[in-house]
Amino acid sequence: MMEDDLRQRVEPSLAQTGFVWFMRLLSIYCLTLGVAYWIRLIGLHQGLLWRFDLMPWQWQTAAVSLAVLFPVAATGLWMRAPWGPVIWFAAALIETLMYTVFERIFAANPMVAVTNLLILLLYIAFRIVLFWQGRTAAQKLSSFGQR
Repeated sequence: MMEDDLRQRVEPSLAQTGFVWFMRLLSIYCLTLGVAYWIRLIGLHQGLLWRFDLMPWQWQTAAVSLAVLFPVAATGLWMRAPWGPVIWFAAALIETLMYTVFERIFAANPMVAVTNLLILLLYIAFRIVLFWQGRTAAQKLSSFGQR
C-alpha cells in the first residue's frame, strides 16, 4: 500500500504529461507565428503589406510587437516558466483584438479569435484538472500522516 502511494506521488499523472505536451505544442505554434511575423517584417514574402517600410503605422506596431512577443512566449512555454502563459495570453489578446475589434484597420479573421479562445479554454481545463489532482493528493497525504 505504501509503495503505491509513493509511486503515485513520484510518477506524473496523465493530465500532467498531457499538460507538458500541450505546452510544448503551444510553444511550437507560438514560434511559428513569431517566425511568420518576422517574415512579414523583413519582406521575404511578396504581397500587400508584406514589407515593413510599406506598412501603415498600425501594422508596423502590431507586427513588431507580435514578432517579439510570440518567440518570447514560445521560450517560456517550452521551459514551463510561469511567465510563458502570461506572455502568450498578452500576444493572443493583441492578435485577437487586431482581427476582431479592429478589423477595419487590420482585416477580419475570426479564425484567429476562435483558435486563441480554444487554446485558452484547453489551458483552463488542464489547470482545473491539475488543481483538483493536487488537492486530492494533498488530502490523501494529510490523511496518511494522521494514521
